[in-house]
Amino acid sequence: MRVQDVRSTAIDQIEFGGVVVPNGSIAAFLANAAFLRQPGICRDVRDAVLRDIFDALPGLQAVGLFEVFEIRDPALRAFVRACS
Repeated sequence: MRVQDVRSTAIDQIEFGGVVVPNGSIAAFLANAAFLRQPGICRDVRDAVLRDIFDALPGLQAVGLFEVFEIRDPALRAFVRACS
């Protein structure tokens, strides 16, 4: 499947298994995961990023992201598992 088959400027969300998944959820997760790897992030910002990840988890799980890809960062992997 090509990017344009999944992402459309006319469609801002899609439904998988009864879960509404906003367009860009996987890209946002990857950006947040990369951001968390940066040293010296203040606690408030880190907590906000983790909340964003938490909010996106139902959609990411619905599309099967974690059935295909394994999170290599131990802290993020533990967070996602604890929230699942």
